[in-house]
Amino acid sequence: MDVAPASLWRKINTRYNLVGNTCKNCNTSYFPQRVVCRNCGRKSKLEERKFSGNGTIFSFTRIMVPPDAFREDAPYTIGLIKLDEGPMVEGHIIDNCAEIKIGGKVKTVFRRMQTEDKEDLIRYQYKFEPL
Repeated sequence: MDVAPASLWRKINTRYNLVGNTCKNCNTSYFPQRVVCRNCGRKSKLEERKFSGNGTIFSFTRIMVPPDAFREDAPYTIGLIKLDEGPMVEGHIIDNCAEIKIGGKVKTVFRRMQTEDKEDLIRYQYKFEPL
């Protein structure tokens, strides 16, 4: 039975989901996943958790002169998002004509991040869309 490599890659839980973990002792959530809780240390009992992807813009900046890999996307916005469950996450904010402002609500979407030149493989990544 032949299985396409792309389908295997897509089945990796953390590729298309915001999967982090939460300490069962102190209820602190982390993204990306941690091995040890910052608060509890060795006593931590971390449990995998899929975050909703909803959050609030904590800070953002507009990139006008990007690195070569993102040249075709410029200008674009990068933001620091505080997820409703607690962790801070950095990512692209999609400019969908909605006003981007600190305190604005966003949701996670998965979009094309870039295409690798050698094999034309498309890399997807989470981005944030203003509500």
